[in-house]
Amino acid sequence: MSNQSSSAASGGWLSRQRTVAGPGFNRWIVPPAALCVHLCIGQVYAFSVFNKPLSLLIGGTEQAPADWSIASIGWIFSIAILFLGLAAAFGGAWVERVGPRKTMVTAAALFGGGFVISAFGVWSHQLWLIFLGYGVLGGCGIGLGYISPVKTLMSWFPDRPGMATGMAIMGFGGGAFIASPLSVFLMGQFGVGGAFLALGIIYIVYMLVGATIVRVPAKDWKPAGWTPPKKTNRMVTNANVHVDEALKTPQFWLLWGVLLLNVTAGIGVLGQASLMIQEMFPPITDASGLVTGGITAAAAAGFVGLLSLFNMAGRFFWASTSDFIGRKTTYAIFFALGVVLYALVPTTGNMGSIALFILAYAVIISMYGGGFATIPAYLRDVFGTQYVGAIHGRLLTAWSVAGVLGPVLVNYIREFQISSGVAPADAYTVTMYIMAGLLAVGFVLNLMMSPVSEKHHMQAEPATA
Repeated sequence: MSNQSSSAASGGWLSRQRTVAGPGFNRWIVPPAALCVHLCIGQVYAFSVFNKPLSLLIGGTEQAPADWSIASIGWIFSIAILFLGLAAAFGGAWVERVGPRKTMVTAAALFGGGFVISAFGVWSHQLWLIFLGYGVLGGCGIGLGYISPVKTLMSWFPDRPGMATGMAIMGFGGGAFIASPLSVFLMGQFGVGGAFLALGIIYIVYMLVGATIVRVPAKDWKPAGWTPPKKTNRMVTNANVHVDEALKTPQFWLLWGVLLLNVTAGIGVLGQASLMIQEMFPPITDASGLVTGGITAAAAAGFVGLLSLFNMAGRFFWASTSDFIGRKTTYAIFFALGVVLYALVPTTGNMGSIALFILAYAVIISMYGGGFATIPAYLRDVFGTQYVGAIHGRLLTAWSVAGVLGPVLVNYIREFQISSGVAPADAYTVTMYIMAGLLAVGFVLNLMMSPVSEKHHMQAEPATA
């Protein structure tokens, strides 16, 4: 007992031991702790609101002509997504060892500090500082913050692991819904550099709140009155697979491909949603110039906001649903329904049906978000609970690849189509059919999933620090 107390004391406030919950702790406090982090790092999906203001900066003041091109500024987001995946992959084992509190504090320092460094990049007019600040450091903060609560939540909710991760990852989808208007307001008050500085401070504070209240369950804790159910789904294992051994299994790479294809299809169109709906349904004006139909820029912005809500709601809905119908079935729905909806999008444009177009994309984006929220529970089912956080981190490299592949496919195919004389309204037809094809491949990969061979199971689990 004295050795245990000494260990906790030597580790300090950030140690894993100091986060172990005492008797009577309410597990429903943990999801808000995770949300404190995910609502902050979800800002990455709203970074595009800074693109035009950054392009108008010369020497730290807003002028014209621009000397930072939109193309060069676009690399800020791409670098952040790349380092998100790298940090999650290489930091996963460390996260398992040190626990959620130290990880959340580290994520707050990196993500918030990245904004502060970017503010100095704006004021000194050094784009490389923004690449370093928001891209490299901020991206690492996003990656560590993203995976920090995953295993903790599933440990607190063994009865509903999909719902648990869905609650937290829902926050990542909703982060942009908050960050977009907040960023615009702060830029109006303090300029781009001042907005970066203010956001950095705000996000550090809120992420530290999450780190303060997060707790991990005591060893062998179980919800009151809950007993592990008898195994009825052959895809759910009671064994554990070590993180390094997981990479040697075909199941890991099948799920890597599943996540890659689901995210590639969604993230490509998500980044071009506003432009796409305006080009497929251009505004129609009468002789007096009054808009009588089509989609205006303001309406397109509302469409993007609606997609953000479906992205957020889909993460909770689909992950919770997977607790009842299984992860493999849930992903089968994502891919099968996705193929139909992506193939339907060009038809809605030809029909001139804005309502059908919006409905199709709302469901598509809900499944895009749902894929992120369901994959941790899928990994838990297949590889066990012991190293699920680290395995999840390795799997998120698929997100990094998709973050580049999806936008490249959509943007360059559109550009090629228009340069070949295709009308803008029809420039997305080939892209949508390609995305449908990618989802069909994803359906096959998910269909190939089977339980991990017993030869990969751990015989004796090493004690965690």
